[in-house]
Amino acid sequence: MSKKNQPFNVEALWQLERVGAPSLSPDGAQAVVSVSSYDMDKNKGANHLYLLSTLGGEPRRLTSAGEKDGSPQWSPSGEQIAFIARREQEGSKDEEAQLYLIAPDGGEARRLGSVATGVEAFKWFPDGRHIAFISWVWPALKSAKAQAQALTDFKARKTTAYATSEALYRFWDHHIPQGRVPHLHVIDVANGKTQDLFEGSDISLSWTEADEDCFDISPDGRRIVFAFDPAAEKRLDNRFALGEVEVKSRKIRTLLQEPDWHLQAPRYSHAGQHLAFVASHQGQKHNMPSQLAVLDTHGAWAVVSEDWDHEVDAPLTWAEDDLGLLFTAEERGRRHLWHFDLPAQKVQRIVEGGNITAFAQASGTLVLAHDSVQHPTRIAVLNADGQTQRIEQFNDKRLADFRFSRHEEVIVQGAQNDPVQMWLVYPPDFDASKKYPVMQVIHGGPHTAFGDSWHWRWNHQAFAAQGYIVACVNYHGSSSFGYAFKDAITHRWGELELQDVEAGTDYLLQQPWVDARRIFATGGSYGGYMVAWMNGHVPAGRYQAYVCHAGCYDWQAMFADDAYAWHAKELGAWYWNDPAKIASQSPHSFAQHMQTPTLVIHGAKDYRVPDAQGLAYYNTLKARNVDARLLWFPDENHWILQPQNSRLWYGEFFDWLKSHDSVAAAGAKPSKAAKTAKATKAEKPGKSDKTAKARKAKS
Repeated sequence: MSKKNQPFNVEALWQLERVGAPSLSPDGAQAVVSVSSYDMDKNKGANHLYLLSTLGGEPRRLTSAGEKDGSPQWSPSGEQIAFIARREQEGSKDEEAQLYLIAPDGGEARRLGSVATGVEAFKWFPDGRHIAFISWVWPALKSAKAQAQALTDFKARKTTAYATSEALYRFWDHHIPQGRVPHLHVIDVANGKTQDLFEGSDISLSWTEADEDCFDISPDGRRIVFAFDPAAEKRLDNRFALGEVEVKSRKIRTLLQEPDWHLQAPRYSHAGQHLAFVASHQGQKHNMPSQLAVLDTHGAWAVVSEDWDHEVDAPLTWAEDDLGLLFTAEERGRRHLWHFDLPAQKVQRIVEGGNITAFAQASGTLVLAHDSVQHPTRIAVLNADGQTQRIEQFNDKRLADFRFSRHEEVIVQGAQNDPVQMWLVYPPDFDASKKYPVMQVIHGGPHTAFGDSWHWRWNHQAFAAQGYIVACVNYHGSSSFGYAFKDAITHRWGELELQDVEAGTDYLLQQPWVDARRIFATGGSYGGYMVAWMNGHVPAGRYQAYVCHAGCYDWQAMFADDAYAWHAKELGAWYWNDPAKIASQSPHSFAQHMQTPTLVIHGAKDYRVPDAQGLAYYNTLKARNVDARLLWFPDENHWILQPQNSRLWYGEFFDWLKSHDSVAAAGAKPSKAAKTAKATKAEKPGKSDKTAKARKAKS
């Protein structure tokens, strides 16, 4: 096989460079991005900064001394670029990530001060003389020296136990630092001196996702607005308010607090007369959409996008005339860039995805990062005629060696007779006169969606290159199809989603190019829950094998997760108040029906779906003498993030499916059972009671 005709695989996936969010120079002439590259043999990655001209041309590498240079932001004057890194400089090695400055025309980066507790995220002040940043500190301590000593003592402790009385004490893959909270700080660019703006107060930023979107600096540099949890006891489902701190006096006030609303991602207008933010009416229901809202200087505020049935994503960016806002939002499995016209109360799509992940604007120039099933992240500029023009080609030469698969969406008639979107990714060189196996890939969430996007962990091109028709159903509960569709599964998880997945499989079984003997289903997180649910509800034989990655198995035992506060809201009750209702939505309650072979994958550092869920599922299958295999990672979280672990993951994944593909393994002729498999229907609640109809839509 010639080099330019290779199937895409995990090795190729990890050879690609991963391009971060762009920051624009004030004149709009250049963008800076962080680019990550990985070495499979060394099992590690490195991040470096690159400069891109918005007119196009070859990128210029800006940093090379460090290995983890990220989050670059241009200074207001354009004379410096700040970024976060962990380096060794002048004989001093960073124990925690620090701020660095570098001139865009090159030279050596310099460390900006030394923050003992490290830097998480930052923003420049408009005058360029100061930078605001987030650091996790011991709130009772009053000096940088005391913070440094506390961190030294903490690292030198001989005990390993974690003791807490907090309701929120771990998140995703890490414990909330013992006794520490995220505070806003200011650092002087000239001398590196820092000041904790929250020192002596009981205010802190989000304990779970404190980033640059949770605060903003006023145009005059005198105030910083921030989102915070006003409750004394922090919980994952608490509702945030907006606060404001005066930089000089450190005086803090609550700017806006509405008990029924969750407020976040504040952004000052250029004139400072209005504040835009994202608001969710969680007093009405816990899963209400995030909407665009605006607050004026008189304290009056309003949701301006309530008639637009979309979720508004942070960050928000004011248009240069302050008469509108730019943001991304999903629509039917794609993520677009939108402009909301405030005077007209109208929204317009500016750039169509694919999947737009980030954007920046300056001096009339708008640059964006976007990807698709067909390609990883690219950086492009929006031209005056509304078209995008690429300004980099980081991965073009590498991708030219591989045959990629085409993709499209079809619409099937799913649960409640609703139209349901299903993405199909075909094998390279797809030939409709041949027959292919099917891999259902069921997304997590559940309130997310499979889109026209590039996935670094579950890569559709790598799946399709193995010869599968890859099917991704955006079942009821998925985002981007309106609030009613998203909310339809509340208090009855598993029911409608299974009908939708089964409708997708019914549609595929009717196609002449699908081999009914070779149907598989895979899923991660909530998708893992779904394949475990299917194992207890779909008769054996319809699917030849399942793959369950980080799947929820027992909702009562799942109370060990970091999101336990949401269980009753999603499932309809606490397990101690209505155990039958919880059990009715839990795969473990149907273990007696499970017969389909399953590969179970889990990471020990997964706190969203603790690994005991995967172990319990695997042990159950083994106890029932169901063919099963376990792939357990002691050092991975909900995702598989290390190169060689990812290689192993893909190897086990494909080997498992192939080991249960009798046609591929032995070239066997269709058996009588295989001939009738096409007619097999799932029992309720997964049964699709009508023939699935589909229409093709432009992808």
